[in-house]
Amino acid sequence: MRRADRLFQIIQILRRQRAPITADALATELETSKRTIYRDVADLMAQRVPIRGEAGTGYVLDRGYDMPPLMLTPDEIEVAVLGAEWVSSRGDSALRRAAQDLIAKISATVPERLRPLVLNPAISTPPALQVLPDTLDMVAVRQAIRAGTKIRLRYRDESERESERVVWPVIVGYFDTTRILAAFCELRQDFRHFRADRVVSASFLDETYDDKPSTLRARWRKTRPPRR
Repeated sequence: MRRADRLFQIIQILRRQRAPITADALATELETSKRTIYRDVADLMAQRVPIRGEAGTGYVLDRGYDMPPLMLTPDEIEVAVLGAEWVSSRGDSALRRAAQDLIAKISATVPERLRPLVLNPAISTPPALQVLPDTLDMVAVRQAIRAGTKIRLRYRDESERESERVVWPVIVGYFDTTRILAAFCELRQDFRHFRADRVVSASFLDETYDDKPSTLRARWRKTRPPRR
């Protein structure tokens, strides 16, 4: 790997990390020595890249740091196109349009030699199964999640019993045939999951809940079983 590419990759790794990453971990991912990492990080810091930390404790990149636009690698293009293709066949109407727009933007900005990766990709997702129609406005749900506002649901469970809930929306899960809203339920005082196709009606309230959306999402994740 060229040194310029390695410096770029160090920044990319730091950008995606939420916790400090050690020189040893960086060296392993980049297949180089820790001494090289120490030297490269020192050079980046000398160039005023806002990296904090030191050898033995780990490095972090200050939030808000941005670089001039850089060209995507072939692997990054395929990842973006694959994800957009999945969303375009399984997302709600707004996300489908956004996915198609994303593919068009990537196609318009990559060099000609990389355009076949977008227009004629070598990887693909399986065809979408029949998606059950939503009775819940998923665009409004995503807006409520971002704003940290409550939703009043009238919900029909698998036994056809209806109940009314006020929920704090956490996250939307997109599956092959349906969409799931994870939310904190005021009635049950716990997290619950609601299938979008079983919602009878929904009112989007202006009332906010006490937690920040990111804090609520972190609480929900702690209730999830560990992945195997």
